This record gives sequence, C-alpha cells and structure tokens, in this order.
Amino acid sequence: MPEAALLDGLPGPDRGSGDLLRARCSRVLRPTGALSRLDELAVWLAEWQRTDEPGVDRPAVAVFAADHGAATDGVSAYPAEITGAMFDALDKGAATASVMARQLGAVINVVDVGVGEPTGNIRHEAAMSREQFDRAFERGREVVSGLDCDLLVLGEMGIGNTTAASAVACAVLGEPVERMVGRGTGVDDAGLERKRSVVSEALARVGDIEPFEALRQLGGFELAAMCGAVLEARIRSIPVVLDGFVVTSAVIPLQLAAAGSLDHCWPGHVSPEPGHAVLLERLGRSPVLDLQMRLGEGSGALVSVPIFRLAAAAVVDVATFEEWGLA
Repeated sequence: MPEAALLDGLPGPDRGSGDLLRARCSRVLRPTGALSRLDELAVWLAEWQRTDEPGVDRPAVAVFAADHGAATDGVSAYPAEITGAMFDALDKGAATASVMARQLGAVINVVDVGVGEPTGNIRHEAAMSREQFDRAFERGREVVSGLDCDLLVLGEMGIGNTTAASAVACAVLGEPVERMVGRGTGVDDAGLERKRSVVSEALARVGDIEPFEALRQLGGFELAAMCGAVLEARIRSIPVVLDGFVVTSAVIPLQLAAAGSLDHCWPGHVSPEPGHAVLLERLGRSPVLDLQMRLGEGSGALVSVPIFRLAAAAVVDVATFEEWGLA
C-alpha cells in the first residue's frame, strides 16, 4: 500500500538537544535521578521539539469521530446514534475532552470523518474501500498540517470502534480474540460474546493480512485518520501523546511497517481494555498514568499533559548547582 512508502526517510529525534537536556538533568538542584521518570519525558520532548529548552506551551488536541457498520450487531452498550450526539457535544465544548482541553489551554479540533456514514460491517465486508481509506488517512494528515502546537493529543469517538480496534490489533499482532477484546463502553457478558464473535468472523474473512490493509479492512474512518495524523506529526517532528486502546490500535500498523516510526509518540495512559497493555508492550513504551480510564475522546492523554508540562519545567526552569553557586 502507498502509505508504507511514506515511512522512508522519516526524521529522527534530535539527539543533540536530548543530550544537552539530559546533562542538565544531572546538574539541577536535586539528587541525581530523583525525578528520573519525569526527566525521561523531558528528554523525549527535547528530542522531538528539537530544542534543549522544551516546554508545553501550545498543546493541541485532535479528536476524530466516525460511525461503524458493526455497531448494528449489538457490540456496544449504546446505540449508534450516540456518535452524532457526542460529536455535537465535543464540537460545542460540552463534552469531557472539550472541558479538559479548555482547562489546559489546549486548542481542540473535533473532526468528522464519517459520522452518520458508517463503515462496512467488518463481519461481512471491508470497512472501507481503497478510496475511502485514502481519503480518511489524508484527512488526518491535513488536520495536523494545519496545527501550530508543541504537543499533540490524539483522541477518537465512535460507537463500535473498540470492536474495530480489537479486530485490527488481533490481525496485526496475531493475538487471540479472548486476549484483545474487552468490554468497551461496558457491555455485559452477552455483549462481550457478541463482540468476540464479530471480531472472530472478521478475522476469518480476511485471513493473513499486512498492517495497513488490516486497518482498511477491519478498522474505521477515524482509525485511518489517526494513523495519517500520527504520520504527519512525525514528518513535522511534533511529539504526540496517544490516548487509549482505539488510538493505539490505529497507529500500531506504522510501527509494524517500519520499526521506530512511533518513537515520537508516548502513551498518556493505559486503559482497562485488555488489549491496550499488549499493544503498549509491543510499542515498548510505559504509559504515564494508570487511572482505569476508558472514555476515549483523548481524555486519558489529556490528563497526562500537565505531567509533560511539569517534566519539562522541572529541568529547564530549575537552577543547576552551578547556577546557584553550589558547585
């Protein structure tokens, strides 16, 4: 697929800026290693912001919303119509992520990539045609290309999208359905069995499949858009905070297609969805938080933004022993 060609020649981190900030971490007014996990986040920011004075002054949020054909199979605790209502609430500043973003001074972009126009039902057919996939992927890139930010939070909204995300994750990682499919919006035991059945039938339909084709066949418009958004962020060297299971499932094809292509991404949290921890293990990143959040909308990643902000300030703005006359 042509998306794979875009992974050639991606910019890497600025190791020079990271090394300078790491050296400062060892000299600031505190015992060496006292804030080692925060220092790790600050160095990561420095490498992708390409400065030894990183900060989180212009955070932005992109929440992509779409509907899913499989929602009609009872895979969610809520009807498909909720997607449109929640999109409206996000867009008008009344939803959780909107309020969180406002509190953080973050610009939020709520992007309709398929609300009211569901994908194909993955049990029986491809989620998207080639043209639909390309359009959603490029929409994600377009959104990020228009942002002026120093940290990007990715989120999603779409009834049925944990089913699509589970199918993608199972297909690309080769993991069993029982390990990857969770309760999503809170389905009961019968609902969980329906989800597992839908995912199993979808996987049987596609067989062995390469990562980007899995995203087209089994994913959703918002998943494709988030994949494009993360790629564009990499091209522009924008550090990205990933939200939960759906976001991570959407972007893991990039990592599988080209190792290291998600080095500019950090998981803001780990959700109770069982497959999320599996994906993060494959990604090789420890989440910043574990608050048992499963809302989506970018909310888990948003809660971690102050930690990134404080991590940078606790190195850049804190005096060193030399600066305080103690060396």
